[in-house]
Amino acid sequence: MPFVQSIEGCMEAAIGAAGLSPDALERRLNKLDTALAKLKTRYEQGTLALLRVPEQADDIAAASVALNRLSEDAKTLVFFGTGGSSLGGQAIAQLGGWNIPGAKSVDQTSRPRTRFYENLDPRTLDAALGSLDLARTRFIVISKSGNTGETLVQFFAAMQAVKAAGLGETIADLFLGLSDPAVPGVANGLRSVCEAHGIPLLDHNPDIGGRYAALTNVGLLPALARGLDASALRTGAARVISDLMECDDARGFAPALGAAVSVGLAEDRGVRVQIMMPYSDRLERFAGWYVQLVSESLGKGGKGITPVAALGPVDQHSKLQLYLDGPRDHMITIIRTQCEGVGPKVDAALAKQAGAEYLAGRSAGDFVAAQQAAVARALVDAGRPVRTIDLQRLDEQVLGGLMMHFMLETILSAHLLQLDPFDQPAVEAGKVLTRRHLGGRD
Repeated sequence: MPFVQSIEGCMEAAIGAAGLSPDALERRLNKLDTALAKLKTRYEQGTLALLRVPEQADDIAAASVALNRLSEDAKTLVFFGTGGSSLGGQAIAQLGGWNIPGAKSVDQTSRPRTRFYENLDPRTLDAALGSLDLARTRFIVISKSGNTGETLVQFFAAMQAVKAAGLGETIADLFLGLSDPAVPGVANGLRSVCEAHGIPLLDHNPDIGGRYAALTNVGLLPALARGLDASALRTGAARVISDLMECDDARGFAPALGAAVSVGLAEDRGVRVQIMMPYSDRLERFAGWYVQLVSESLGKGGKGITPVAALGPVDQHSKLQLYLDGPRDHMITIIRTQCEGVGPKVDAALAKQAGAEYLAGRSAGDFVAAQQAAVARALVDAGRPVRTIDLQRLDEQVLGGLMMHFMLETILSAHLLQLDPFDQPAVEAGKVLTRRHLGGRD
């Protein structure tokens, strides 16, 4: 893989008593040998759809055709969805510069703008629909079940706004739905409304839950909207699957090492907070995606690991005090990019005027590279567990690989914690209570 994980900063040899002992790591890796064997069997039998997604190509072509049709004469693409129907897409779109001021490429100037409305805020939704040029806005509505209340509210409000603007006859050209295939006897509100209004639909993979769906068409549509290579995302993910199938035991598989260290520190050292801290604007939403992945997969039955999103270098100024000198319950994962020599260089005369001669002739990337190294070293020196992941580059293959790495690490962590990584009982209970309250039955 074009990235390298190091867990040395989480071990006793590096940070003393706060670290994981070699024996504790070995015990958990032994347990994961069984889990890896099961994953290999499920891959060969095709019983875990997530493992086969990187091999697919037909859905990329279908998503591209649907998006090209939808984008005709469009100025803005609006994505409606929440949780797993949005975070993975945001993480991928950000690689293409989304939500990074000034990062639009020349190629993207000829594409519609991309907007995600993930959080249902009534004032934001009202203001957005009132400010959009609805005739040149296209809406992509994503809900696996088709019954997600927040997404249905967004969808219906947009349809009503379109009709109020006198564009009701063009609704089928302004919307695209993405939801589970139709199943007799199973209600799917999004699919029903789309079919009633002639709105095209793409099928969500019914065997993959939202938080694991980033590499399906849930993430492909945002990738294509930003001009990214969707096939390359899957190529990177496929390399992780290849590593899985070729590894002899857990010691040679990076996601297994990550799972063993994470769970080991939680159980043996009380380190139950996982900080995901990439040093790149293009990975800021990746950290948010990671938070949902771990929260929903591992937080159940009184067990779990609490994930927290951070961003370097900015959070060196807002959170590092806590990580270095607060409670000893944090493990920090630092994702470092190769950035030496990148960006503008500091004029020597200006550096001298500021009394900052150490910056003279240095690029912005030189400064960030120094921070990436220094913070990891400072955490180790303070006896705080730190894992590093070094990227040779940051592109579609690397992002796809990172996503598959952490999906498998999470599944393997669930095995160690004796949890089901794919259900979310508390979330479903919350949805039921909301519907009851609105229906006057609470």
